[in-house]
Amino acid sequence: MGQDNGFIEMEVSRIRIDERRGEQVIVLKEKAGNRLLPIIIGISEVTAIKMKVSGIQPPRPLTHDLLTALIQQLGATLQRIVISKLEFNTFFAKLVLQGRDGSLHEVDARPSDSIAVALRADAPIFVAEDVLNQVASSYGL
Repeated sequence: MGQDNGFIEMEVSRIRIDERRGEQVIVLKEKAGNRLLPIIIGISEVTAIKMKVSGIQPPRPLTHDLLTALIQQLGATLQRIVISKLEFNTFFAKLVLQGRDGSLHEVDARPSDSIAVALRADAPIFVAEDVLNQVASSYGL
């Protein structure tokens, strides 16, 4: 499922620190292509994502671990996350959950939290095609 109704499947490519700005950036890469999507995220989300990617298990659940366990305990599954829009340099995302009865529910979330939960739930990460196009035109890509 590389492309789904205007949504492109992405994967975590790398996490880097922008020394000049003092910001942490997670870079998503198109699974079936070369486009990149850099997203500025907070230090706690960077830590949560790095821990999961590195296979480090904290002694107690972090917030993203708790959220993943809560979804599972309620009998739902995280189907995917979607970074759906970019407005005023802010990305918007949704967790797409499937309930026990098969119903789908969308929950607004920050992209950084969404990515941290998606990694824990082994759920795919999608970005709207128009978001990728906006970023490409903003950066002259």
